[in-house]
Amino acid sequence: MLSKKEKALIAEIWESLSPVAEDIGSDALLRMFASFPGTKTYFSHLDISPNSSHLRTHGKKIVLAIADGAKDISQLTVSLAPLQTLHAYQLRIDPTNFKLFSQCMLVTLACHLGEDFTPIAHAAMDKYLSAFAAVLAEKYR
Repeated sequence: MLSKKEKALIAEIWESLSPVAEDIGSDALLRMFASFPGTKTYFSHLDISPNSSHLRTHGKKIVLAIADGAKDISQLTVSLAPLQTLHAYQLRIDPTNFKLFSQCMLVTLACHLGEDFTPIAHAAMDKYLSAFAAVLAEKYR
């Protein structure tokens, strides 16, 4: 899966992004909504227009959860257990959306980090976000 070096790189990137979690998260959500309009159905009760407080708050929650998981990737299943249950049983989110969001997050990271988002960082982050999405979807089986 991920080497020690990749895990350290991922943790470093997410730690640096925590102060701008609202910006990163809301941008990734907007990309997902624009690219995959069907994903908006789960947010019909919220104002998800650009820079809305709902969008920024939810985006921040997502980024902080991703950053928290990056601190100890080997414990991802444990750290995401409450979110697995919430998304599978209460919110009933289509698990495909986790993969879609991961792809949108990669684009957002590339835009935000620029040259710092090297091919090595991109590959490591793709592996991590894929694992994150897979763990969130485990309760659906």
